[in-house]
Amino acid sequence: MKKKLIVICGILLLALNASSVNAATKAEKFKNCTELNGVYKGGVAQSSDVKNQGGKTKYKPYVSKELYDLNRKMDRDKDLIACEK
Repeated sequence: MKKKLIVICGILLLALNASSVNAATKAEKFKNCTELNGVYKGGVAQSSDVKNQGGKTKYKPYVSKELYDLNRKMDRDKDLIACEK
């Protein structure tokens, strides 16, 4: 009986862990920069090769092409970093 319970608990934990990983990796479209910066303080960059055109920033941007593409409209200076701070 204990072995069955342990196996069932293990399966449930694996399922929960897999669903939380999928939720964390899903790209999200934000309404504005305030929302985006609440999750990604330095904004979102299209790739690690891009350089900020607006001068010094406080935080390093999170790199994700998919996330950047969903929030491209918030890249006002067109430097391939949306909502940089």
